[in-house]
Amino acid sequence: MNTASTTSYIEEKARAIRQDVIRSVYLAGSGHPGGSLSSAEIFATLYFHEMNIDPADPKNPDRDRFVLSKGHCAPAYYAALAERGYFDKEELDHLRKYGSILQGHPDMKHIPGVDMSTGSLGQGVSAAAGMAYGLRMKNSPAHVYALLGDGELQEGQVWEAAMFAGSKGLNNLTLIVDNNNLQIDGTIDEVNSPYPIDEKFRAFNFNIEVVDGNDAHAVLDGFEKLKRKSDRPCVLIAQTIKGKGVSFMENVAGWHGKAPNKEQMMQAMHDLEEEAE
Repeated sequence: MNTASTTSYIEEKARAIRQDVIRSVYLAGSGHPGGSLSSAEIFATLYFHEMNIDPADPKNPDRDRFVLSKGHCAPAYYAALAERGYFDKEELDHLRKYGSILQGHPDMKHIPGVDMSTGSLGQGVSAAAGMAYGLRMKNSPAHVYALLGDGELQEGQVWEAAMFAGSKGLNNLTLIVDNNNLQIDGTIDEVNSPYPIDEKFRAFNFNIEVVDGNDAHAVLDGFEKLKRKSDRPCVLIAQTIKGKGVSFMENVAGWHGKAPNKEQMMQAMHDLEEEAE
């Protein structure tokens, strides 16, 4: 199923997402580029291959749901939604501007395609588990996906939600961990280590796949393998590079939450164009 053409298509969409992240954060003068760039292949795979969604029918009760638990990485989320056709891409130029629908964190009341307002780390996983439980009670075919950061695993609420999901056997729930090993204060193992991530989720009765999260083929394959394990909730641990695709941002914690200046923006765009070539 993961043909070369599918992989190439996802890679193309991931590059478009990265370019829109850089442009929108630059124009906003603030935002979170590092974790947005690291998760581009994840967003591209979810929105252009994995999820059962239709921008023309965004409130279909049987649609798949997505929760961005690491809500500060909204620039990549918005880029994916715009690329998928939920709203005009010109909206991205107004990120974080007064009167814009695109706030610093996702807002389900104003942004087409957003299923849950998020921002406080850890809470998105609880919301996703609740959605999955409710959908199962309704016998809905919908699946719920939630993306969280690895630093977010330091929040106790994540593990309360994981315990609930595992104990209830929520096989319509898939978590994705963007494991780039950096948070605002440095490496996650230096700040407060959540490792080993896979063993912790295994203890909470999750099926697990660990993949290279910046390899489109590996991400596609990871989701396919999890689909064949339909007896319990799943987690895809995506090992990524923070700031992926931009030479001076890669693996630099300082780019967690600041905007590039004009010269840096132009260099970033050049890096992404070179990668495309």
